Amino acid sequence: MTAVAGDGARPELSAGDAVTRLGSGGPWEALYGYCRVVRAGQVAITAGCTSTVDGRVAHVGDAAAQTAQAIRIGLDALAEVGAGPADVVRTRMYVTDRMFADEVGRAHNAVFGAVRPVATMVVVAGLIDPEHLVEVELEAWLGDR
Repeated sequence: MTAVAGDGARPELSAGDAVTRLGSGGPWEALYGYCRVVRAGQVAITAGCTSTVDGRVAHVGDAAAQTAQAIRIGLDALAEVGAGPADVVRTRMYVTDRMFADEVGRAHNAVFGAVRPVATMVVVAGLIDPEHLVEVELEAWLGDR
C-alpha cells in the first residue's frame, strides 16, 4: 500500500483524529482519483474491491471465487490500517446477476459467518470490467485503537 495525497478536504473529526489514505496501485485508483482504504479516526473503509489481480480479472466466470478474492483484497487493505476481519461491521456486495446471490452470499459467510456484520447485496447492471461479477466494500470499527 502507498500513501495517497488528498485534495486538502478533510471531514469534521475530533481533535487528535487523523485520516490515513492508502492506495494499492490498482489500475483505476490514480485514473479516477480514489484510494483502496481510508482510516478516519476509529473507522476504516475500503473502496469497492473486485477480483482484479495484477491489473487483470481473476476467476473469470466464477462469482464465488471472485467474491473470496475481493474480500481478501479488502481485508488486506484493512490490515494496512490496523483492522482485521473481526473489526468488520458492514459489508456491501454488488452482483451483476441475481443468480449469483447464493454463491456470493456463501463466500461472504465463509469469511464473516462468525463476525456477522450488517450486509447489503444489490444487483447492478454491470461493473467497470464486464468480466467482474461482484464488487465488495468493507467497513471496520477500530474502537480506541
